[in-house]
Amino acid sequence: ALKVNKNNAKLWNNVGHALENEKNFERALKYFLQATHVQPDDIGAHMNVGRTYKNLNRTKEAEESYMMAKSLMPQIIPGKKYAARIAPNHLNVYINLANLIRANESRLEEADQLYRQAISMRPDFKQAYISRGELLLKMNKPLKAKEAYLKALELDRNNADLWYNLAIVHIELKEPTEALKNFNRALELNPKHKLALFNSAILMQESGEVKLRPEARKRLLSYINEEPQDANGYFNLGMLAMDDKKDSEAEMWMKKAIKLQADFRSALFNLALLYSQTAKELMALPILEELLRYYPDHIKGLILKGDILMNQKKDILGAKKCFEKILEMDPSNVQGKHNLCVVYFEEKDLLKAERCLVETLALAPHEEYIQRHLNIVRDKISSSNIVEQPIFPAGKTSGVEGDKIPTENVKEIRNEPRPTQIINTSDNKSQSKSNKQLGKNTDKETPHKTTKEIKEIEKKRVAALKRLEEIERILNGE
Repeated sequence: ALKVNKNNAKLWNNVGHALENEKNFERALKYFLQATHVQPDDIGAHMNVGRTYKNLNRTKEAEESYMMAKSLMPQIIPGKKYAARIAPNHLNVYINLANLIRANESRLEEADQLYRQAISMRPDFKQAYISRGELLLKMNKPLKAKEAYLKALELDRNNADLWYNLAIVHIELKEPTEALKNFNRALELNPKHKLALFNSAILMQESGEVKLRPEARKRLLSYINEEPQDANGYFNLGMLAMDDKKDSEAEMWMKKAIKLQADFRSALFNLALLYSQTAKELMALPILEELLRYYPDHIKGLILKGDILMNQKKDILGAKKCFEKILEMDPSNVQGKHNLCVVYFEEKDLLKAERCLVETLALAPHEEYIQRHLNIVRDKISSSNIVEQPIFPAGKTSGVEGDKIPTENVKEIRNEPRPTQIINTSDNKSQSKSNKQLGKNTDKETPHKTTKEIKEIEKKRVAALKRLEEIERILNGE
């Protein structure tokens, strides 16, 4: 049998790592702590303790452990290089500590100082540039973030995630052309890079360039192939189809998005909008009811619902409730106010309609349709011999257009703002992973293993666990 030395910190650390791999953080912590007792100057052991505390959401203790590890590092002397003296993995204490404290908005500068310390000790420390770039974006310093990512790319030009992150910086800098170039570079290196597929497709769609739509569609199709459970992929395919006036296809994609995410705000609204634009207004109503059940304050949804109730269902009272609710939330909403004026007109309360339109015109004096509708109401009042002191100069009239005033229909609303998700490209065990898009993990899927391979892996795992238990018994003096 192997002789076990209880004063060997490496052994305590190894057992801790094995337990950590099993997600047994409480037990792992005991072994990592014992390693620090056996060898108090073991930087790696203190880092292990810090990481485990972090996994247990005990951030105060995690910070204390990282600070202890940092205190054991050589003191920084300006202008002196440390690469030959410090183990590269020990430099990660600066990254780990910075990543921990930057969760506190008041300590972002402190975190940045730690990243810069790591870079000063080892100028080719790629992960420090990557983490610093992410932090600088959070601090709303995109130009400095760009510098950090460009430096990281000098060290690793074949890293698709870095090109992706640089693209996000260009989006923040309002440079979509450069952003698209960098997304494309990421996809050249990794054609299945999910975030680059998704965000580049949205960028193409938002550009309004018709010639880019086929490629945007192709990328979104690749994205949903990689992420079949993400409703956002289907929704944006639906938006592209709407742009191309492919109504049936748009309907199909929107329904798929809603099936995956029943409360998908933009998908619900745009499906209702699609129905209203294709003479299927009554099909839009139940969709709007669902939207307003989840989001009762959705102003665009209320406007569209009120418009359909007024013009298709002839439900004046129902429409009135919609427009009044809008004005309760936003008294200066021009569409809601105008459409309420139309309700008064339909109720034959011409004087109230006139006063309402005058107030609306004051909110939007350059909207020609409001002035036109005010003229119609005044002509109607005049022809009906209703007398009341004028409340606002009528100005020139553009002629009577009949006894109907249309409601002002809702304008199309696009998808919600796209999250500009940065990827942490670290492969260091102690680094936190943030490579998610809209709550979906973007790690590569592992290839399917054969039954024989799975059995072999399980056999090795069981043997390793038995050996771990044996070492534990020896260490605990059993």
